Amino acid sequence: MPVFTRIVLATVIATSLASASAAMAATTYADTRVAAEAGTVSPIGHWQIQDTAKAQNDSATISKRGFAAKDWYPVTGRATVMAGLLENDVFKFDVFHSDNLRAVQVPDASGNLFVTPWWYRAGFELSKAEGTRHTLLRTHGIIAAADAWVNGQKVADHADLAGAYPEHDIDVTRWVHAGSNVVALKVYPGDPRMSLSIGWVDWNPTPPDNNMGPWRGVDIVQTGPVALSAPHVAPTLSTDLAQATLAVTVTATNLDAVAHDVTVSGTVADKPVQQTVRLPPGEAKVVSLASGSAPVVTLDRPKVWWPIGMGDHPLYRMAVTATVDGAPSDRAATNFGVRSVESTLTRQGYRQFIVNGQPLLIRGGGWAPDMFLRDDPARMEAEFSYVVNLGLNTIRSEGKLENERFYDLADRNGILVLPGWECCDKWEAAAQTGGEPWTDADMRVAQASMASEARLLRNHPSVIGFYIGSDHAPPPALAKLYMDTLRAEGWSLPVISAAVDVTTAEAGPSGMKMAGPYDWIPPSYWYADKLGAAFGFDSEVSAGAVIPRLEDVQRMLSTQEQEALWKYPETRQYHASADWSTFAVLTPFDTALAKRYGAPSDLADYVAKAQLDNYDNVRAQFEAFNARMGAPNPATGVIYWMLNNAWPSLHWHLYDYYLNPAGAYYGAKKANEPLHIQYSYDSRSIVVVNHTLEQRRGLQASVKVRNLDGSVRYDKQVQRIDLPGNHAQTVLDLPSVAGLSTVYFVELALTEADGKPVSRNVYWLSTREDTLDWPKSNWYLTPVVQYGDFSALASLPKATREVRASTVRDGDYAVTTVTLSIPSSSPSAAVQEHLAIRRGAKGELALPVTWSDNDVTLWPGESVVLTARYPAQGTAGTVVEVSGWNTPAAQVVAGATQGTKH
Repeated sequence: MPVFTRIVLATVIATSLASASAAMAATTYADTRVAAEAGTVSPIGHWQIQDTAKAQNDSATISKRGFAAKDWYPVTGRATVMAGLLENDVFKFDVFHSDNLRAVQVPDASGNLFVTPWWYRAGFELSKAEGTRHTLLRTHGIIAAADAWVNGQKVADHADLAGAYPEHDIDVTRWVHAGSNVVALKVYPGDPRMSLSIGWVDWNPTPPDNNMGPWRGVDIVQTGPVALSAPHVAPTLSTDLAQATLAVTVTATNLDAVAHDVTVSGTVADKPVQQTVRLPPGEAKVVSLASGSAPVVTLDRPKVWWPIGMGDHPLYRMAVTATVDGAPSDRAATNFGVRSVESTLTRQGYRQFIVNGQPLLIRGGGWAPDMFLRDDPARMEAEFSYVVNLGLNTIRSEGKLENERFYDLADRNGILVLPGWECCDKWEAAAQTGGEPWTDADMRVAQASMASEARLLRNHPSVIGFYIGSDHAPPPALAKLYMDTLRAEGWSLPVISAAVDVTTAEAGPSGMKMAGPYDWIPPSYWYADKLGAAFGFDSEVSAGAVIPRLEDVQRMLSTQEQEALWKYPETRQYHASADWSTFAVLTPFDTALAKRYGAPSDLADYVAKAQLDNYDNVRAQFEAFNARMGAPNPATGVIYWMLNNAWPSLHWHLYDYYLNPAGAYYGAKKANEPLHIQYSYDSRSIVVVNHTLEQRRGLQASVKVRNLDGSVRYDKQVQRIDLPGNHAQTVLDLPSVAGLSTVYFVELALTEADGKPVSRNVYWLSTREDTLDWPKSNWYLTPVVQYGDFSALASLPKATREVRASTVRDGDYAVTTVTLSIPSSSPSAAVQEHLAIRRGAKGELALPVTWSDNDVTLWPGESVVLTARYPAQGTAGTVVEVSGWNTPAAQVVAGATQGTKH
């Protein structure tokens, strides 16, 4: 960046900071009110923050009542520093547009904003204590570390209050009083290469503040002399699922200087449990709760928790109270599910997960939170609705591990979760060649991190394992520390050595592979028998670049970047990789797009062709794993890299940062239908897939091969298909078909015996095959020596369509039903018809939105009914926007049922 530009940007930031500080000086938040009774947890709802370079007072003064936090920024309770500055509109530009984020990293007049500690300061109100009462300050992880102060007294040092994940309870009883109190955190900056925090590698640019702050929040806890924590219910389910036994524990801690007898009692799955123990001063003990004379709780005919698509996801409740001297002292509660999880290794050494006795194909994506770790419950819920709509059953979290709300949503939706530590920074430094050895302090933070995460995760039925390594396995001493800690916390789930193909003495063979690709390869790649093709358990893999819809591309890229995207494939794109990494350019993707579909004529043409490619490739990836569920070298799992993005990106997502589903989304959704029909690129076979446990009888398959002009060159009906649950089977091998056009279509349909539609799937194929140069493969792609030819798609005549749409209100949501028809008089099929909902003809897109299907291809005389569900904001102005590969864009008002023709 030119020196002059850096100076101007620095001045802009300094001015913005000053003006924002002045604007916020008069803004105050009410103190957090802490409930009066024992056993309450009160999250700090708001902080005021400021750079220590600007807050010139000493620590004791800042943490006392009466200090005037003038020109400090009011922020929400889980804000990182960058999130807080964005919340205060400090930067007068969209940090997600173009390379604007670079400007945030420019020093201002007083130096870089994020190299000095920042203060977080909040007030809280305590009611007058009645009887023996303790007040705890509970932190849930701080990046990178913090000193904690309460009412002018330092209560914890940053050497002890360090790490993104450890939970700490600090007894601050002697320093607080009834009425107004102050807590202050002096948060120290971190570097993920040097501390056990959070790093981003090549997912997106590094946040300028390295995510410093109390990102998971801080609580004020009120308790009596004995505190309860870590409630745990460990179910054991019989093989016939007819009975479950529950081992129930909770940790009781005596906070007093005298011994206490404590009775812990309550219910677990509506059954009473109780235990009385004596606790010496300061002792913490894991208390096992009994049901009458039995050491465990027994459930006959339990409500079993199943992954999505295999059954329901019921949850039970545990709630207990500690009583000391006849008075309630503390409470603890948790939800849990009854299910069993096992994992075995296939003959080839790959991991197979088994839930409730049923082996299942793991079909998931890699999770990314917002890059500034902003906490948005509504967005998280929307993203889970997308995972459900996509037909996925699993999320993998490589670091960036989420708060409890995430796992609660996974539990309720039946989405499996595979969490674990992240790659490529401090977490794996000790395992990498030349990496810096860990200190004793690092080991303590790692142990505390593992213990805290185990306690957070172990009650959630959605969680089925934990990766103690990602791109590298931890060295023996660290692996042993992780395993010992997990055992001490009652962990009963599989522990995975790493996401790569490694074995450790402590956790055994990983059963994983991580052999790429991460960049463009053709759909046929997935049906091979090498590298990242569909066999075994692929922990992270995809064909790389994923291009959002045109509206989002224009929103995220500058005019110059937009031009380079379609015209100059060797140009580095900041939204592909902010660093000079392998993925900074989209050359493999752009080359393939031009070779296969023809050189783009403008940005809109580039984006349209990208949607075709993304749909086709993502569908093929999941379908190949479907097809080989029961193969001799079976596919047992695939994690698409990635599910989503931490910021607007041109790489690795099934839906983009703006939550606007595009081609990749609908390709994945099509492939992951519960009951599905698909085409195999290797054998030309037609396969039907059943991801449910219910056997389906009497299904019928229709297979048509059409030329580009729509003429049918092959037509076959397959009757009386009986398809077992959790199974894939071949129902037809396509013969060679003569007289095909260079681009032709395969149209598949699966119906019930009575003709009710079950699955419909359309492929565009080329008589010229993509050919891979396997010997020249590397860790991220396999070169292509011959590309398929789909350029004839550009010669399709313009199709005509008819659209009828209506909208109804369903609580907080609107549901729009669209009938999309291609009249018999249309001169051509309508290829990849994409539907969207707008709030008015020129209004914004209605997002998030879940469609029953989208990006559909129809021939003259065919029609389909599609439904969309989205947050309601009045339905009078709802407009359905329809666009396609060879149809003009059109809009239809979706009020009362009505139709129009284009």
